[in-house]
Amino acid sequence: MPPKAHDDMVQGKVSELALLARIRDRAARSARPNPSLRIGIGDDCALLRLRPGEELALTTDLSIAGRHFRLDWHPPEAIGHRALARGLSDLAAMGARPVAAFLSLGLPRKLTGQWLDRFLDGFFALAEAYSLPLAGGDLAESPLPVADIVLTGAVRRGKALLRSGARAGDLVYVTGSLGGAAACLAQLRTQMKGHPARSLPKPQKMALTPHFYPTPRVAQGLWLARRSMASAAIDLSDGLSTDLAHLCEASGVAAEVDSRALPIFPDATLDQALHGGEDYELLFTAPHSAPVPRSIAKVPVRRIGRIVAAQGRSQVTLLTDRGSAALAPGGWEHFS
Repeated sequence: MPPKAHDDMVQGKVSELALLARIRDRAARSARPNPSLRIGIGDDCALLRLRPGEELALTTDLSIAGRHFRLDWHPPEAIGHRALARGLSDLAAMGARPVAAFLSLGLPRKLTGQWLDRFLDGFFALAEAYSLPLAGGDLAESPLPVADIVLTGAVRRGKALLRSGARAGDLVYVTGSLGGAAACLAQLRTQMKGHPARSLPKPQKMALTPHFYPTPRVAQGLWLARRSMASAAIDLSDGLSTDLAHLCEASGVAAEVDSRALPIFPDATLDQALHGGEDYELLFTAPHSAPVPRSIAKVPVRRIGRIVAAQGRSQVTLLTDRGSAALAPGGWEHFS
């Protein structure tokens, strides 16, 4: 830490330059050499270099205290991890290779010390797993903690996975398991009800829960894109019922989902698997003849339904032992 930054911290003050220096130092220590990043932090703009024949994928995601995380429930490491994981999951759904990250933070002054360091610990731990450099961002004092992430990725020209390619007769698949994040959040709500923040689970225990430290399926998205196997794809951030409806709408089709085929996370309910959200698994469709394996990059893949023609009925139908029923979107939706 530069001497001036240290003096500010000792005196209980904080300066923007000192904070930027700390973040720049963390980024430099965490980054591996990345030929895609020609100019990073230090200039007015970053300069990215893609490989021949690649297109630029760009996504942005906002994390707001009280809406996406709670300071009294979520440790700073988990908040940093989750802020980055959301964007990485978007890149995974497009079959894009992560290239660079841009992080803008709005923070109350009281969170610019140890809390910020721990947030960066979680952020950079996940970034390092994908050799993802922090190429820039912004910093501002704010009464409410906000983290805005922008991620760039690269995908072979014309090979990006889209929501709009599903056709009647395709089969529907998901990676991993569903409902884990919602089940863990419900457990956390029960645990924290009427209890002080010191009752939080230990970080090492939380690392086992998909709510605190979700794993974006980047390797699986890249695998599908390289083989041109998926006809359409989307990441499960808002819940299966909602995200599958988005895919059906974009493709102009409908879908049938077999509730008995869903890979439900241990201790999660069917309702949580259908509507819970924040699983960050990949949902994709593929032609019936496509040789979709039972696992991709060591993550299980399960067939859960099929795409059918849209005929003025519900976009998604749920099949159960008792028959079939329309599955209305019941996942997350802002302003609902």
